[in-house]
Amino acid sequence: MSLYKRLHEQQGNGSSGSSNGSAPGGGGGGSRRDPVLDDLRQKIHHHLIDELGPILYDKRLSEDDLRRRVQEQLQSALAQERSPLSAADKAQLIQDVSDDILGYGPIDRLLKDEDITEVMVNGPNSVYVERAGKVEKTQASFVDDTHLRRIIDKIVGQVGRRIDEAQPLCDARLPDGSRVNAVIHPLAIGGPFLTIRKFSKDPYQIDDLIRFGTLNAASARFLQAMVVGKLNILVSGGTGTGKTTTLNVLSSFIPADERIVTVEDAKELQLHQDHVLALEARPPNIEGKGQITIRDLVKNTLRMRPDRIVVGECRAGEALDMLQAMNTGHDGSITTIHANTPRDTLSRLETLVLMAGFDLPVRAIREQMASAIDCIVQLTRLRDGTRRITHITEIQGMEGDVITTQDIFLFDFGMGVDEHGRFRGHLKATGVRPKFAEKLADQGIRLGPEVFQPETFAKRAAGAW
Repeated sequence: MSLYKRLHEQQGNGSSGSSNGSAPGGGGGGSRRDPVLDDLRQKIHHHLIDELGPILYDKRLSEDDLRRRVQEQLQSALAQERSPLSAADKAQLIQDVSDDILGYGPIDRLLKDEDITEVMVNGPNSVYVERAGKVEKTQASFVDDTHLRRIIDKIVGQVGRRIDEAQPLCDARLPDGSRVNAVIHPLAIGGPFLTIRKFSKDPYQIDDLIRFGTLNAASARFLQAMVVGKLNILVSGGTGTGKTTTLNVLSSFIPADERIVTVEDAKELQLHQDHVLALEARPPNIEGKGQITIRDLVKNTLRMRPDRIVVGECRAGEALDMLQAMNTGHDGSITTIHANTPRDTLSRLETLVLMAGFDLPVRAIREQMASAIDCIVQLTRLRDGTRRITHITEIQGMEGDVITTQDIFLFDFGMGVDEHGRFRGHLKATGVRPKFAEKLADQGIRLGPEVFQPETFAKRAAGAW
C-alpha cells in the first residue's frame, strides 16, 4: 500500500504527519509540543496530500522540482489559515511538514547530519543518536505512535519490504545504503522501535581509516597486498565495530578487471568497480512463502562465474557454502562474522557450519576452515568510542585437532590513554612474517621486511597513502 493511500486512511483516526520542530541535529528547544501547532500541522499535511496526490510519487519530477511544488502549496495553505503564527513558527511549520512529506519526519535532519553515525528511535518521544562513538539523547520526537509507524512504512515500502502484525520485524535500507531495522507492535513494548545505521554518501577509503586511526600505513599496505593477491579474508568484530565499512575498503582493492558477486541481507556495500553483480536476500511473503536466503544466494553465485565472492555477513549455514567456495577456486573471497577475538571467530564459524544441518566431524570442519581462510581482520570498538583494528591474524594450518594462528599486527594497549580518555595506542607489527608472503611473492607482490618491523615503516610511510 502506498504512503498516499495510507495517509488518506489515517485521516479518519486522527493521525498526524508532523514533527516536533526540533533544532537541526536534534538539539535545542526541549519545549513541549504546542497542541494547536500540532493540529495545524496535521491539517496542512493532509491538505497537501489532497492537492498534490500522485505528483509526490512521479518519478519524472526531479527532487528540486518536487520540493519547490511542496513549498508553494505549503505557502498557499498557510496563507489561507487564520491562526496567528510568528515568522519563526511559520518557518518551522513549513520545515516540519516538508520533512514529513519529502523526507523522514522529525529524524530527517538527523539523517542529514554528517557527524551522526546512528539514529535510534525508542518510541515516539525518545530519539537517541550516536555521535563520535558516543550515544546522546536528542530533543526530536514524533507526534504519536501512528506518526512514527507511518515513517517506518515509508522507509520499508521504498525497498519492497513489508512490516505488519504478521511480520513485525523488518530489515531494510535507505536509498543511500544506510541500514534500517524496525520492530513494531506486538513485539515492541513502548515502541515502535527504529534503528538506522548510517553510511557515508561518499564511502570511506583507506586514507580515511588511516586518518581515523583504525589502522596505520604498514597494515594498510599489507591488507592491500592480501586482497590483490587473492587471499581469503574474514572480517570479524562485534556490533557497530565497522565491519561493513572495512569490508567496503578491502573490496576497493579488488582489481577492476575481475567479476565480483556480492551477497547481502539488505544491500549496503558500495563497490566502485564496473563488473559488480549485487544479490539481495528476500524475506517470505504474507503467506510465509517465497523466501530466498543468503545461503541460497551463495550457492547460486557459484553458477555465475565469479572471480570474487563478497558476502556481507555469515550468520548461519551459508558459512559452509562460503568455505566450499573458498576451497574450490574462488580465491580472494571476503566476508564478515560477529565475534570478539580471532580465536572466537574460528569457534563461531565452526558453529555456523554445523547450522547447515550436516552432521560433519569437527575435525573435517576445522580442516576446511584452515585450508580456506588465510587471514582474520579483527575490529573492536574501544571505550573511547573509536573503532580500531586490533588484530590481523594469519591462519597457519592444523596441529592435531587445533587450528594454529599467528598475529601479524596487534593493537598496542600498553600505550595507555591521554587526558581526554582517548587511547594512545595503534596497530603495530609483531615482527613475524606470514607464511603466505611466499604465495604473494609468487604472484609478483613483494612485501619488504620494513612492513613487518614494528615502528620504522609506520614512521617513514605515514604520508604515503
